[in-house]
Amino acid sequence: MKRKNLSVLIFGAGIALATAMASAETLTVSAASSLTDAFKEIGKGFEAAYPGNKVEFNFAASGVLLQQIARGAPVDVFASADQETMDKAAAGNHIKNETRVNFTGNSLVVIVPKDSKLKITGLKDLTNADIKRIVIGNPSTTPNGRYARSAMQAAGVWETVQPKLIFAENVRQSLSYVGRGEVDAGFVFATDAKQDENKVNVALTVPTVVKDEKNGQWTSSPIVYPIAEVAASKNKLGGVFIAYVLSPDGKKVLERYGFLMVQ
Repeated sequence: MKRKNLSVLIFGAGIALATAMASAETLTVSAASSLTDAFKEIGKGFEAAYPGNKVEFNFAASGVLLQQIARGAPVDVFASADQETMDKAAAGNHIKNETRVNFTGNSLVVIVPKDSKLKITGLKDLTNADIKRIVIGNPSTTPNGRYARSAMQAAGVWETVQPKLIFAENVRQSLSYVGRGEVDAGFVFATDAKQDENKVNVALTVPTVVKDEKNGQWTSSPIVYPIAEVAASKNKLGGVFIAYVLSPDGKKVLERYGFLMVQ
């Protein structure tokens, strides 16, 4: 988001806060599963900074959250793990476009159970016979799954690896499958792997890519998370919460959980 628009967002949040503080508000935030731990801590910090107000979270795959919002779920703020899902939200008029802002980044990794002896130095190793079960998020609803699919397609291994794939409902389920040793490997975000370091090892950091539909070439595409107020929300605290996420206090929490800062 341009600096001018960000200033407008913060100014507007100040006005909204003055209105909301007249009576306690409960804010409902739907956020990507990978944000679970960081946002729970940010929520506590927000409530401490603005006493009397409460934040309630709904964590799930970004695509599932958008489906809920589209069906009329009472949500005030939406935070997605990818631009594609937020673009769909904008196209469906489900968000207030002027409040949309990128707030953090992440990276994609392949993890294995802590006691695994597998050697994975590249995506082509996933085609090896000793790797039989690989978990990724369902590409139809999870950014994690789409990032993983694109990376494997670009590496030329998607068709070979497909029969080995198990689709999870969200990235935290993928993490759980690997941590319990139910699969040989899995794709998750680096921040998720960081939260379960006692059960999993990161075997490989995967470059994320997007295909240029005009020339068919794969190009680098970093993982950037957007956040926005939901169009149907009348809650005055939505912009205040987004401003808090963007504040130094919010950024410190995100960095502590391994998220990457974005411009």
